[in-house]
Amino acid sequence: MGICAIIPARLDSTRLPRKVMADINGWPMLWHVWQRVKQSQMIERVVVATDAEEVLQLVRSWGGEAQLTSSSCHSGSERVASLVRDIDAEFIINVQADEPLLDPLLLDDLVQSWLTLRCEIVTPVYQILDPNDLFNSSVVKVARSYRGRALYFSRQPIPFVRDLPPDRWLEAGQFWGHVGVYGYRRDVLESYPSLPPSLLEQSEKLEQLRFMEAGYEIYTVETTYHPIAVDTWEDLERVRGVFSQED
Repeated sequence: MGICAIIPARLDSTRLPRKVMADINGWPMLWHVWQRVKQSQMIERVVVATDAEEVLQLVRSWGGEAQLTSSSCHSGSERVASLVRDIDAEFIINVQADEPLLDPLLLDDLVQSWLTLRCEIVTPVYQILDPNDLFNSSVVKVARSYRGRALYFSRQPIPFVRDLPPDRWLEAGQFWGHVGVYGYRRDVLESYPSLPPSLLEQSEKLEQLRFMEAGYEIYTVETTYHPIAVDTWEDLERVRGVFSQED
């Protein structure tokens, strides 16, 4: 059984162009992500999926594996799915290229959880404890069943707490944030080209909702890892600060 991680790396990202090439401690951000994934004990193969020859050659220059994908891919999931027929793996993990602080142990936990559940899709979540995160639309929220199945993903706080003012919502129960890493059973990714366009996906701008609207089940794995994704210049400077403190 093969376990593969694919890192979709689009060069001209919308909010922060060329962010995968942004310098962090003397290396491109993509290199840091690749290094973190390579440290996983469970992942057997790591592939960078890119639409740019520049990125392809860069990854190969440090000994990594990279493949070119179409520039017309609209999401990371679509980019990963476009390679699935060339990937000999039963379980494929989509790792965002803007998570240079990703914990390799999180990836191992994701694989272990899938080996137990054998579910269609699995993804990590963490408990939201900061009210600022709860009302930050960049932090994706998840409503879950008792068994951990995702009920819905949203950029808005879910559930809505009717009987309390917003500054007391965290008192009402647990809220969950989403870490943008997805583990897919192979056949689920193979079905991606046939999935109909998703109104929910377009409304929230969350690619996982296409799978949910098509009827696939997504199970969640709890983690203490708190993601610091790089979407803006402010995020990039924050991550650079973390690396500087580690030196």
